[in-house]
Amino acid sequence: MHGVNRPGRPWLARVDAVLGLLVEVPAALLVLADIGVLFWGVVARFVLHRPLVWSDELASILFLWLALLGSVVALRRGEHMRMTALVSKASPALRALLEVVATSACLAFLAMVAWPAWNYGADERAITTPALEISNAWRAAALPVGIALMAAFAALRLAQLANLKQFVQAMAVVLGIVAAFWFARPLFEGLGRLNLLIFFVGVAAGSVLAGIPIAFAFGLGIVGYLALTTSTPLEVIIGRMDEGMSHLILLAVPLFVFLGLLVEMTGMARAMVAFLAGLLGHVRGGLSYVLVGAMYLVSGISGSKAADMAAIAPALFPEMKMRGAKEGEWVALLAATGAQTETVPPSLVLITIGSVTGVSISALFTGGLLPGVVLGLVLCVVVWFRSRHEDLSQVKRAPWKEVIRLLVIAFPALVLPFLIRAAVVEGVATATEVSTIGIAYTVLAGLFIYRQFDWKRIGPMLVNTASLSGAILLIIGTATAMAWGLTQSGFSRWLAEIMAGLPGGAPMYLAVSILTFTVLGSVLEGIPAIVLFGPLLFPIARQLGVHEVHYAMVVVLSMGLGLFAPPLGVGYYAACAIGRVNPDAGIRPIIGYMLALLFGILVVAAVPWISIGFL
Repeated sequence: MHGVNRPGRPWLARVDAVLGLLVEVPAALLVLADIGVLFWGVVARFVLHRPLVWSDELASILFLWLALLGSVVALRRGEHMRMTALVSKASPALRALLEVVATSACLAFLAMVAWPAWNYGADERAITTPALEISNAWRAAALPVGIALMAAFAALRLAQLANLKQFVQAMAVVLGIVAAFWFARPLFEGLGRLNLLIFFVGVAAGSVLAGIPIAFAFGLGIVGYLALTTSTPLEVIIGRMDEGMSHLILLAVPLFVFLGLLVEMTGMARAMVAFLAGLLGHVRGGLSYVLVGAMYLVSGISGSKAADMAAIAPALFPEMKMRGAKEGEWVALLAATGAQTETVPPSLVLITIGSVTGVSISALFTGGLLPGVVLGLVLCVVVWFRSRHEDLSQVKRAPWKEVIRLLVIAFPALVLPFLIRAAVVEGVATATEVSTIGIAYTVLAGLFIYRQFDWKRIGPMLVNTASLSGAILLIIGTATAMAWGLTQSGFSRWLAEIMAGLPGGAPMYLAVSILTFTVLGSVLEGIPAIVLFGPLLFPIARQLGVHEVHYAMVVVLSMGLGLFAPPLGVGYYAACAIGRVNPDAGIRPIIGYMLALLFGILVVAAVPWISIGFL
């Protein structure tokens, strides 16, 4: 969705710049405000022993506004995640037309949900928040305001991108498709569950492949399904987007994104990477092994895989790039490590499994450690194979005296992941709040230890944080709406009935569970999928003699595989956004990593001891 102003339209650039500033400044201030509110909540509870009953509620209100304004900033900058593998192969003329079609499709989705968003916001006026005792409309208004602003910037983008001919052609394509689906509405009524394939696979996946940003592609799929095959009001989509985007756990995403930028800006990242490079730099694929290990260490602390990746990537990617690693290769490995570490405690998916199925959470935490190691080892095998011919003739092994010196310098930076984990384990802060402790620690380390803190970069860093977070959260919002649509269709109960009747006993049930949850993971976040299917499928596993902890590990790892596998896996696009890499670049490299992860999952499924040996 990147565009260039056409000659003779400088006023469009001025309008875009002014409106952009009016959105970017509040978005940056909202990032600061959320950090401040959550950090003060930690201080009030742990230091002053006077907990703030309203801090989470205020943070949630600010967060929804941040998510929507961040989405607006991302749309203006052309930073929403999208798949352009097919579009990039088209002729220049067709590629230009498809760019305009993609923007027109975004505008069409926003137009369809604008009035439902307004109605949703108006309905929320009657609800009063429990702690702050204010109308919930102050919070819900973020949705219609954000959608209206995105529509305005999409229209501006169209004016900047398209000449009259392209505009007419694009509108004819988009409106023609919408009209065709509308007039085919009577046909959909008798198709039953086939409609799920038409809208959630055909429309959503087709839109993704056509280069429409992922969030809007998902949105078009669920809007089409509800509007043309059900009598459900579209306000439900807005409600589900609200639920998906404003989950307090996800507040860790922007905070860890900002923490990652701070770690880079203060020089902590360079100190950490210098030590790790001194330790493993002389080994072929050394920094790739570091990435696998680092994700295992920090995984689950924030409660969000996107936040985990955002904490690690800025510290390693610049050095990997300097050493000649291809960006597609390292973003593929980042996504693969996201799937690898899904069972590493304290995993919120495991906590959710415990809460909805009655399985012991402490047993799940104990059982989750070794499966992550097994998958990490199979990833390291792929790294070894791919880097076995890496040219290290220019890289000399650092002497141990130098490595120790680098360790001393890097020690304050290396302490950070352990500080974050200790704060969660000791109850100093929740998984959401802990990132604020990391931010405070990083600021102090940058000012007083590394003496590197560029105040001029804070503003752009805050805006970048809002943009990246908005791009990720809008995908989660529309994916949550899709998940709701799947549930209401009766798909989840139908799936459970089929799986219960499978021949072949426990091995077949595990095999089908791997396939099923891989597919579900590509369209659902882990927690919604577990809430929907856990209570139905875990009792069946128990009846077949599969240990619940063993089954939980297989399920979670399978969902992780789907979540990070293109073309639909949301996690893959989050990794690409965090790494600032075009999704096309990682498609080929990630295939080998996904196959390795699948092999690792099969090993975990076939050897129950890996999951239950230490219980």
